[in-house]
Amino acid sequence: MHFPTRLIQLRKALGLTQQGLASAAALHVNQIRRYEAGTAQPTLEALIRLAKALHVRLDDLVFGEGERGPGEDLALLFEAVNDFSEEEKQTVRAVLSSMVLQHSARRWDSRLPAAKAKP
Repeated sequence: MHFPTRLIQLRKALGLTQQGLASAAALHVNQIRRYEAGTAQPTLEALIRLAKALHVRLDDLVFGEGERGPGEDLALLFEAVNDFSEEEKQTVRAVLSSMVLQHSARRWDSRLPAAKAKP
């Protein structure tokens, strides 16, 4: 789903009119109309104002579901890691980095023609 559709859905989910969203975000209603029509792209400052007015994270406003960030299950785990000591966080970073590198290496290796031709 692209930005204009997401903006409309979030606005309507809160029961806001275009004017109501414009007021809450300190933007002109004509800008909201342009964003929703897809004829204008908001600035970073406008996106931040919209996200705050809609009570969503900026990522949720800009990106569609699954386009960015971890899934909900991993997001909850990462939130729990915030309570870890710095030493525990460093261990989590090391384990995750190692797993990501291994995964990347396997993907890279599978793309090489020589890897497919090995006996």
